[in-house]
Amino acid sequence: METFDRYVLFLLIALPLIGAGVLLFVPAQRPGIVRWVSTVLSFVVMLLSFYVFGFYDHDAGGYQFLRAWQWLEIPGPWPFGDRGITLSLGVDGISAMMVLLTGIVMFTGTLISWSIADRNKDFFILYFLLLSGVFGVFVSLDLFFLFFFYELAVLPMYPLIGVWGSSSTFKNFIRTKEYGAMKLMLFLVAGSVLIWIALLAIFVEANAGTFDLQVLEGVEYSIGFQRVMFPLLMVGFGVLAGLWPFHTWSPDGHVAAPSAVSMVHAGVLMKLGAYGILRVGMTILPEGAQDWMPVLVVLGAVNVIYGAISAMGQRDLKYVIGYSSVSHMGYVLMGLATLHHLGVSGAVMQMFSHGVMTALFFAVVGAIYDRTHTRDIGVLEGMAKRMGTTAWLFAIAGLASLGLPGLSGFVAELLVFLGLFQTYPILGALGVVGAAITAVYILRLIGKVFFGELAEQWQNQVDISKREAGASIILVGFILLIGLFPFPFLSAIDANVAELLTRMTGAG
Repeated sequence: METFDRYVLFLLIALPLIGAGVLLFVPAQRPGIVRWVSTVLSFVVMLLSFYVFGFYDHDAGGYQFLRAWQWLEIPGPWPFGDRGITLSLGVDGISAMMVLLTGIVMFTGTLISWSIADRNKDFFILYFLLLSGVFGVFVSLDLFFLFFFYELAVLPMYPLIGVWGSSSTFKNFIRTKEYGAMKLMLFLVAGSVLIWIALLAIFVEANAGTFDLQVLEGVEYSIGFQRVMFPLLMVGFGVLAGLWPFHTWSPDGHVAAPSAVSMVHAGVLMKLGAYGILRVGMTILPEGAQDWMPVLVVLGAVNVIYGAISAMGQRDLKYVIGYSSVSHMGYVLMGLATLHHLGVSGAVMQMFSHGVMTALFFAVVGAIYDRTHTRDIGVLEGMAKRMGTTAWLFAIAGLASLGLPGLSGFVAELLVFLGLFQTYPILGALGVVGAAITAVYILRLIGKVFFGELAEQWQNQVDISKREAGASIILVGFILLIGLFPFPFLSAIDANVAELLTRMTGAG
C-alpha cells in the first residue's frame, strides 16, 4: 500500500492521458465503445480521488503522498547545490478536497456527455486532456509544472466550446459559440502571461535554482518585490476565478459550452484561479498578500453584488447560472481576503460546494435544453408537470445556491460571513445582501420555469434519463453530505489553513 501511495497522484494525472491515448485507437464509427471506455476510465479516476481524500491523514497535516522525478537540471552556483525542474507531486488537505471535487465532476460530466453524438471520440480525448491538466495543478509542488498543467487545463476549452458548443440568440442578438470560445481564450491567455511573468520573477529573485514550491516558500523576499509581484498573481489567477472586472468571458463561455464542459468549467476550472491565489500568491508572497487583501475583498464584494444583480436580469437559463457563478466565486475571494481562519476555511469549502452545485445546475439545464431546444425563461413554464425529477434536482441546486441550512452552500457561506464580520464587517453585510438577492432570483426562477400552467408545446416532454439522473444524484449526495456532516471536510483543511495563516502572521 505504501508503494501505491507514492504513485497514486501520478496515476491521477496519467490515467486521463492514457485514456486519451486509448481512444485514439478506437474507431470513430464505434461511439458506443468510446462512451464505455470513457465511463470506465472516469469511474476509476473518481475512485482514486476518493482514495486520496479518504486516506489523507488529517491529524498529521502537511503535504502527503509525496513523489518526485527530476526532469531538468539547472547547473549553477546555487546555495543548496545543483537543482532544476522536478515533477514533484503531493497534496495537503486543501488540494485533497480539490482532487475529490475534480474526480466527482469528471465522472458525472462523462455520464452527461453520453448525449454527444457528433465526433464523440474527439470530444472525450480533449475532455481527458483538460482533466489531466486540472489534476496536475492540484497535485503539483513545482511551479513550472503547475503552470504547465494550468495551460493544459485551459487550452482544450477552445475546441471543446468552438466545436461542440451552442450559440445563443436573444431579441435577434446572436452570441455564437465561436465568439464565446475566442473570448474565453483571450482572457485566460492574458491572465497566464501575468502568472508566468510573476513565476519567472520569483525564480530569479529566490536565486535557489528551483521552482520547488516548498523551497520557494521558505525564501525571504523583499517587501517591495512582494508588493509588485502579488497583484500579478492575484489578477492572473483571478481572471480564471471570475474576478471582477475580468469576469466577462465566464458567462459567455458557460452559455456556449456543452453541458459537461460547463460542468467542468464552473465546477473545477474556476477553482484553479482561486487555488492559484491561495497556493502560490499567499504562500510564497505572504507580506505582499496582506497589503493587497483589502483590494481583493472589495473586488470580491463587487463580484457578489454585481453577479447576483446580473443573474436576476437574464432570460437565458445558462446566463443566470453563469452570472450566479461569478457571484458565488466572489464569496471565495472574500473569504481568502479575510486572512481569518474561518474565512479562509469557508472559502475552501465554498470552492467545493460551488463546484458540485454548479455541476448539478448545468447537468439539469443541459437535460432541459436537449429536450426543449431552448433555454429562454420566458418560454419555459410548468415543466415540473412533465419533468418532475428534473424539477426537484434543479430545486436542490437552487436551494444550495441560496444557502439553505442542511445543504453545502449554507456551511461554506456561514464560515465566510463569520470571517468577514470579524475583519471587514461592512463588506460582510454586503455579502449578506448578495445572498438575499440570490434567494430572490433563484426562487423566482424555480417558480417561473417549473410551476404554473404547462404550455401546450411541452405536453409531450420526457423527464431526465436514468443515466442523467444517476450523475445528478451523485452531486446531490455530496451537497447533502457537506451540508449535514461538514466536519470531516473541515478537519481535512483545518491544519493547513492554520499553518498558512501562521506563516502569514509571522511574515507580517
